[in-house]
Amino acid sequence: MFANFIYLIVAILVYAIYQPTENPGLSAAEAIALATALVIGFGAAARGFFRRLSTMIDRIDTFSADHRYTRLVTRQSIVAIILFAIIVHGLGLPSHGAQASLFQVLPTLLAVVFLFLFLFILSIVWHSAYPSYRKLYGSDLSRLAYVISNWRMAVPIILPWVMVSIVADIIFALPFERPRQFLSSTEGEVIYFLVFLVIVAVFAPLVIQRFWGCYPLEPGFYRQRIEKLCRRAGIGYRNIVYWPVFGGRMLTAGVMGIARRFRYILVTDALLRSLAPEEVDAVIAHEIGHVKKHHLLYYIFFMAGFMLISFAIYDVTIFLIFSARPLYQMVLNLGIDQATIISSLFSVVFLVIFLVYFRFVFGYFMRTFERQADGYVYSLFDTAGPMITTFQKIAATSGQSPDKPNWHHYSIRERIDYLLKCERNRHWIDRHNRKVRYSLLAFSIVMAGIAVMGYQLNYGRAGNRISTHFFEEILNQEIAESPDNPELFSLLGDLKYSQNAFRETAEAYERSLALDPENPQVLNNLAWLYATSADETLRDPTRALALAQRAAHLDPSPHVLDTLAECYFVNGDIDAAIRFEQRALDTAKEKHAYYREQLVRFRNALEGS
Repeated sequence: MFANFIYLIVAILVYAIYQPTENPGLSAAEAIALATALVIGFGAAARGFFRRLSTMIDRIDTFSADHRYTRLVTRQSIVAIILFAIIVHGLGLPSHGAQASLFQVLPTLLAVVFLFLFLFILSIVWHSAYPSYRKLYGSDLSRLAYVISNWRMAVPIILPWVMVSIVADIIFALPFERPRQFLSSTEGEVIYFLVFLVIVAVFAPLVIQRFWGCYPLEPGFYRQRIEKLCRRAGIGYRNIVYWPVFGGRMLTAGVMGIARRFRYILVTDALLRSLAPEEVDAVIAHEIGHVKKHHLLYYIFFMAGFMLISFAIYDVTIFLIFSARPLYQMVLNLGIDQATIISSLFSVVFLVIFLVYFRFVFGYFMRTFERQADGYVYSLFDTAGPMITTFQKIAATSGQSPDKPNWHHYSIRERIDYLLKCERNRHWIDRHNRKVRYSLLAFSIVMAGIAVMGYQLNYGRAGNRISTHFFEEILNQEIAESPDNPELFSLLGDLKYSQNAFRETAEAYERSLALDPENPQVLNNLAWLYATSADETLRDPTRALALAQRAAHLDPSPHVLDTLAECYFVNGDIDAAIRFEQRALDTAKEKHAYYREQLVRFRNALEGS
């Protein structure tokens, strides 16, 4: 279950990072044909691997068979991710879909199509793995029910992202400028994501439990017992429900929901049938521990932490990838688009960051919280003996070694050993609670540092220097490849002007005009520079006026007329300056105060002359 969570999040990242291109290297028919061939080949290979494992299960011990089965499922799932990445980034299939008008308005719908494609590829793994699964674990689920159970567990993972993206698409499609501007900004994206994350965390359990097919636990012995335990612990909930995960045959329980009105306590039929009442109490006490220790809230905090890290290093990552161009120049020489290469490398970098973060940071806190929830059993009972026997039953019935490593839970043996230590001395509980507090404090301090770093890299001087240098590097490389593109020299002139490098600004604008003499924007910018430059040796009032007149003839916009007025002013023709500044004010839809100030300056100069 947790592995599927990681796989789907990785698939979302693989797709979300991809930037569609207008001219993909392959035609739609070629891309679809290659993708189909790859999927068919993957399916054939997966069936072969699992068929070989199925024949081997009878000849090896259960623990070895479980280890080989888990390893093979993991490997095939990773290959499924690689295959999906090839289809998205290598074949560029989303670029063809993005050309459809519906997907241009609601691009998230195209994302949903591709995420379901990934689920289909994963379904090939589940379908192929079923015979081995049934033989190894003695399941009486049909193959179809097994695949559907995996789908039911997987789809709710992508629902929050789909909801966030669909709402954003709708906002961008509506004719309201301010919401679009807000969501287009970095801080707007972060705030929107965090707000939606909280909303989803509160209300998602209502949708998820229905999607999973959960239904209320009937009145009777176990419901009364669980209700009594919850009252004793002082936690509220919306309902206690059966959790029919894999037909309800898994010996497990769960809790979801940070708000009591949308909190559900989940139990499987196998749990109630296989455990003694005291053992069921211990399992429910463990789940109550997650609520009492606010673990679900902390998970939101950790998700926000990953968002913060992504925000902090986004620009730096792009810059480093672009700066490493010599390392992938050979690939560029093969004719592969640079945007595709940068997008692919960016995907790889962020996938590595994601996997490291969730494997080591998120995984650490999950294991730590599970141990804390185990220790919470002592808050409701004098002994954790029933919890220990529950773990022993899980080890005996699951077919898995009690020493099997797990990135999100301690092994069963480690959990039993910890509870046995607590049975002998309760100070281990306090010690672990302190460990949790110190770990959360350390995480908070690190996140605060990353937040400061992110702010500096995105809004501080360091960030401005990096962005400017990065943009200049891009422009220089593009100019080297397209020396006849006047727009590139215009952009370089704008950049140099922002750096107060006025002589280099003039050189860039002059080169742009040499390639396109009728560009009113460049004519206007160069005229303003020659009329008002802080470098007085660069000023040329006569040329400035000639440039401004050509610009105004081509584009009599208010800002161009303002430049023309300024040029007349520096050439001593104040009457003309006033006349054209008045025209700028009369036609302007904004910046009226600025144009009035210009008029006042010109008139004062006229009166003083």
